[in-house]
Parts: sequence; C-alpha cells; structure tokens
Amino acid sequence: MTDAALIPLLARIADSLERMAPPPARDDDIQAFEAYVWQTDPMRLHGVPAVSRVPLDLLQGIDLVRDLLVENTRRFAAGLPANNALLWGARGMGKSSLVKAAHAEVAAAHDGTLALVEIAREDLATLPDLLRRLRGVDRRFILFCDDLSFDGQDASYKSLKAVLDGGIEGRPPNVVFYATSNRRHLLARDMIENERSTAIHPGEAVEEKVSLSDRFGLWLGFHGCDQDKFFAMIEAYAAHFALNVARDDLRAQAIEWSVTRGSRSGRVAWQFIQDLAGRLGRPLET
Repeated sequence: MTDAALIPLLARIADSLERMAPPPARDDDIQAFEAYVWQTDPMRLHGVPAVSRVPLDLLQGIDLVRDLLVENTRRFAAGLPANNALLWGARGMGKSSLVKAAHAEVAAAHDGTLALVEIAREDLATLPDLLRRLRGVDRRFILFCDDLSFDGQDASYKSLKAVLDGGIEGRPPNVVFYATSNRRHLLARDMIENERSTAIHPGEAVEEKVSLSDRFGLWLGFHGCDQDKFFAMIEAYAAHFALNVARDDLRAQAIEWSVTRGSRSGRVAWQFIQDLAGRLGRPLET
C-alpha cells in the first residue's frame, strides 16, 4: 500500500478511536472528580483536577488529632456514623493540610466514592442549596470550610447551626462537615464581650453563639510546636524530598529560619524546605 493510500486509512482509524473514547468530563460532573469548589455565581460545583496537598505521613507532631480525624473519615466513608469535625488552634500547624490529607488517605481505599467539597466562609448562606444538590447522590461528601470564624453583626452562623444539627431537612446522611478555625468557639473575644454588654440576658445571648461549636462532635486542638517537633517536621520533609543536608547543618539552618520568622510551625517548616530546595536546585514533587 502506498503512502498516499495509507494516510486516509489512518485518518479513519483515528476518527473511530476518538468516537469510541469517552468524552472529557464536564467540570460540574458530580461523579467525575475527587474534589470540588462550591461556587455561587451561578451556584455550581466546580471540579478540581488536582488537589493541592501533602501526604499524610509528612504531617508531623499532630499524631493524635491525625489519627482521630482519619478514623472519623474512615467510618463516614464506610457508611457508619461519623461526627462533624472542628479543627481549631494555632496558625500554621496543619489544620487544613490534615483535612485534605485525611481525605486523600481514605478516598484511596474507596474507589471514587468519597469527595471533598470546599465552601468559602462568605458563602455559608448558600449551604442549604449545596446540601440539596448533594442529598440523595450515590456518593459521600466531606464539606470543608477553611478559616471559619464570625465577627461583628455576621448572622450567617445561624444557617450553619441549623444545617449542622437542626432544621426540618437536617444534614443529609451522605454529608459530613469539617471546618478549621484559629478560634475554639469561632467567635472573636470582643464579639462575645459585646453580646454580654448589650443583651438583656447576657448569658443567653452568648450561649446562642458559642453553641455553634457544640454542633461539631469532634473537636481537634492544634497547639504551637516546640523545637523538637519543629526539627521532626524539617527532617521528615528533607528525607521525603531527598534533600541531602547533614543533620546538624539542617537543624542550624532551620533554627536561623525560624528566628527570622519569629515562630515555629508546620507552615514555617514548609517555607524553610521550599527555600532549601530552591537553593539546592531540587524540585519539590509530592
């Protein structure tokens, strides 16, 4: 067969293969992605092709809360009772990283049946609309709100309270809610004090708002890390990414980095590793 005759034949074979291949998934296909971002203008679930996260075993110094959240997530994925979870405490200690890593760890064993959906704090008023879309879907969803807190006259916490533990519709059985916050009770101290000073019955006013955190059956506290935990984080990252630096030199550089930042945390450790890898000319691929 001549080249001139072969070209049309190859073109027909290519066309046939394209027709046989499934079309690319729409970015709002509720079954196609492992994670989504809830968007409100218009309201839709936007699929996330690749989630920004680190492996679970790289999260050092938070063993207890890690195990509790992973176990709660495993129960939920298996269709067993599970609690809404509030991860609260020190900045930069891996709260949001743990949520994403726990999801990845558990989802890997459940073949696409467990999805992560991120909702912004300012969009909580639309949470009932999101739940209606997820109710009855043959899939389980972790709703994730990062940096959840309330200030001033913000009343959106009331809709969140109803969704988490009350209301006529209630929380769908295929949905659980995970949130992170720097505040244990999700409210600024001056907001609580203002409620006390202006209410006719101060105790009742404060109780209504503080009770929001009671809707989370699982409270996981994150606290600032000491130097040993900071070193453990640095050394785990360095080993994972094969950054070959002598231990004493690595620690000396890490101390200098933390001093310039004025703190020690998981975030500071990761920022140091990024700087170190850049200086060594090594890419960071998780």
